[in-house]
Amino acid sequence: MRAAKRIISQLLLGLSLLSGGTALVQAQERNAPGFKSIEPGARIVVMPIDVEIFEFTAGGMEPRADWTSQAGTHLRAALLSRKTTHGALPVDLPATNDELIEELQHLHRAVGGAISLHHFGMLKLPTKDGKLDWSLGDEVKVIREKAKADYALFTWVRDSHASGGRVAMMIFAAGFGIGLPPPMQLGYASLVELTTGRIVWFNQLMRGSGDLREAEPARESMEALLRGFPG
Repeated sequence: MRAAKRIISQLLLGLSLLSGGTALVQAQERNAPGFKSIEPGARIVVMPIDVEIFEFTAGGMEPRADWTSQAGTHLRAALLSRKTTHGALPVDLPATNDELIEELQHLHRAVGGAISLHHFGMLKLPTKDGKLDWSLGDEVKVIREKAKADYALFTWVRDSHASGGRVAMMIFAAGFGIGLPPPMQLGYASLVELTTGRIVWFNQLMRGSGDLREAEPARESMEALLRGFPG
């Protein structure tokens, strides 16, 4: 139940972004002030992909562990195959059970959602003056120490698919002028400077297409999520 409520809140965030005029089929990227590209020879640690897939059924939404597992495998393979294209030296996060790493993943999830809402959506923050001015804090230095890296790449992705019963319900409701939320693919990626914790690049993806359960569509989704990567 808690997972379902979390998913609902994430969908509501996506819908609020849509109401703010964000394009449904395009990824958007932003650089932090003064940041243009990664310096030659920089090392980027690839953080575990934060992904979850769920199914719209006639009764509501259900997380699908099997789909999530497939998506994680395909997205990571797509990310690894792309490593050589961004001009920096990628490194993997050493195996660790450090709770701080997990907390940083949760922090990125929250900060990324705030950037989506306040930088791309309607609720602009006057103090930001339209600039990408966000940070994960000094705690990220532990990643720098563990991976001997200069930057960290965080990725967050949520996808959904409608069951046959849900599709029938949507058609039935449409006949009465009632619109039910459609399945959506949401995601964001952040490049974090590990010396300061500053998010120096952020890209957002939100659309009504895509399928992370299959290798090739998942690769296309990762390409869209990392479009404009500052390599």
